[in-house]
Amino acid sequence: MSFEPQEPRPPGDAGETPLDAYSRVVSAVARELTPRVAALRVRHGGREGAGSAVVFTADRFLLTNAHVVGRSRGGQAAFADGTTVSFTVVGTDPLSDLAVIRADGATPGPATLGDSDRLVAGQLVVAVGNPFGLAGSVTAGVVSGLGRSLPARSGNAARVIEDVIQTDAALNPGNSGGALADSSGRVVGVNTAVAGIGLGLAVPINATTRRIIGSLMRDGRVRRAFLGLVAAPVPVPAALRPRLGQDEALRVADVVAGSPAARAGLRAGDLVLTAGDAPVSHAQSLQRLMFAEAIGRPLQITVLRNGALVDVIAEPVELDTEHA
Repeated sequence: MSFEPQEPRPPGDAGETPLDAYSRVVSAVARELTPRVAALRVRHGGREGAGSAVVFTADRFLLTNAHVVGRSRGGQAAFADGTTVSFTVVGTDPLSDLAVIRADGATPGPATLGDSDRLVAGQLVVAVGNPFGLAGSVTAGVVSGLGRSLPARSGNAARVIEDVIQTDAALNPGNSGGALADSSGRVVGVNTAVAGIGLGLAVPINATTRRIIGSLMRDGRVRRAFLGLVAAPVPVPAALRPRLGQDEALRVADVVAGSPAARAGLRAGDLVLTAGDAPVSHAQSLQRLMFAEAIGRPLQITVLRNGALVDVIAEPVELDTEHA
């Protein structure tokens, strides 16, 4: 028995199957993004590292992972059309695992950045990388989970990358820094880790990471404020929800000695309800406030302590990522 090759059905064909539609979407995303994703070669001391990066501006800026470029100042970027250019590292932020580089020569046009906050579990996503020069490495899958956390470290400073995207789209180490896109070809994440068989993670593209990217382009680094709280999201007791007007808050597990939080009088066991008059329901609620403009400025924090509402004023200091 022999099988004759089948031509893909045109869009809207009456005989089109769901698999035809799926294949058409993945192929369209691949055509859109493959030219815009580069393979990176970077020297780390005496060793050479590799990864991917995606062009995201018309003036030659590319987005990748901080762990791909490490402490290197530059390297080589190769595109799917065979073009190779050198690049310079503009800035890295290990605490978000994001880095911005700039090509020293012409690049393809930019990809469009999307908004990961609009993703839902089960949604189709496509991972496009350029691992080890294998141009156009494309895999597809779904959003397996949202709101995952990924530990990150820089020097002695540690942080949790919040709202990480979990996907079953197959990834490998060379895909790090590549694009995770939605069905319209918008980049909603930067592939960052392989967490296990059938499990990949991507740093989200959202309002917080856009601020980080902007800081890297402008200043080459991200200035962060430090409060000194170790906290985790917990449900607000049901009996208190009508009174407090929120369902979740942050339970303080520890307060760093000598930190702004300690000086303000915050204690382990406090339930953090608001910061800067905004509700606090998860770790990113605080992290979104901890950027340069918060350094040295009074921040009002309301907590629930022993059944009573307590207001404190803390003044965050600048986080020293090398010596914190």
